[in-house]
Amino acid sequence: MIITCPNCNKQFKIENSLIPDDGRDLQCGSCNHIWFYNIQEKKTEVLELKQQIISEDIETNVENKEDKTEEKQQPEEIIKTAINNRKKEKNSEKQKNIATLKKTENKVSKFFSYLIVFIISFVALIIMLDTLKTPLINVFPGLEIIIFNLFETLQDIKLFIIDLI
Repeated sequence: MIITCPNCNKQFKIENSLIPDDGRDLQCGSCNHIWFYNIQEKKTEVLELKQQIISEDIETNVENKEDKTEEKQQPEEIIKTAINNRKKEKNSEKQKNIATLKKTENKVSKFFSYLIVFIISFVALIIMLDTLKTPLINVFPGLEIIIFNLFETLQDIKLFIIDLI
């Protein structure tokens, strides 16, 4: 069967077996528009020709057809509202899923932002300690052993990371 995208009017050839009786969501490969597609069966009646046509028959047939079209329109409206309700439910579910994903992504991005700030601050502190090592040791003589041990520990961590890579 050939299906047309309602957004960009691009036509696609799709096998009938891929679409169930109750319909399904389709996505256009061209514009990425998503819509709900339902196979609508069109009932065609076989028309018979008669040699004699009476004007009264024509008038009654026209009235009957008008009644039938009014009767057909009511179920179609019910079906359309049901389809629209399904679409709205699916869209609301998708929006809820997107909102939860954004919240988790936001939490993860905040965590990594804090982690990066912590690492940069720690590196800046180490650079300052290395730069001001001599004046600090002159003021605080017991600080020499602590700074030496800190630099040795950092060197060990550096070698450990290199070994992991």
